[in-house]
Amino acid sequence: MITLRRIRLLLTVDKAALALLPEALWRLFLVRIQLLFPFAKTASQLGIQSLETPVVSKESDIARIQHITKAIRIMSRYTPWKSTCMVRAVAGLQMLEKRGIESTLYMGVAKDKQGQMIAHAWLRSGSYYVSGDDVMKGFVVVKKFAKVLHAE
Repeated sequence: MITLRRIRLLLTVDKAALALLPEALWRLFLVRIQLLFPFAKTASQLGIQSLETPVVSKESDIARIQHITKAIRIMSRYTPWKSTCMVRAVAGLQMLEKRGIESTLYMGVAKDKQGQMIAHAWLRSGSYYVSGDDVMKGFVVVKKFAKVLHAE
């Protein structure tokens, strides 16, 4: 039954997002490995620290942002490893960067119901959230990285 449900889900995804699923899986895998290394070694690849990209999306980028969002959200549910919020955010950032689309990665902290400190990461491109927006409320941003791309 689970396999039939997965097949039905894939068939309901539009073709452009469907075409991105293999890349999303590959990016999620690479980022999962990348994040095994100390954060200080990989932070420079995330963009310019303490900067944000504009909240306005280029009209020509909106469909691509939405397709990448769908691909990341779908594939992260089926990876045999844990695709954490940070893994999803960095994978999305890399997919957007490959297509020349700017984004901002946010890292925040909050306290859970037991008073323990918890962390969360989310990714925004223009006015669209690519990942992490489902639980970002209540988190205080402690770091942000802007992936600023210059037009040729």
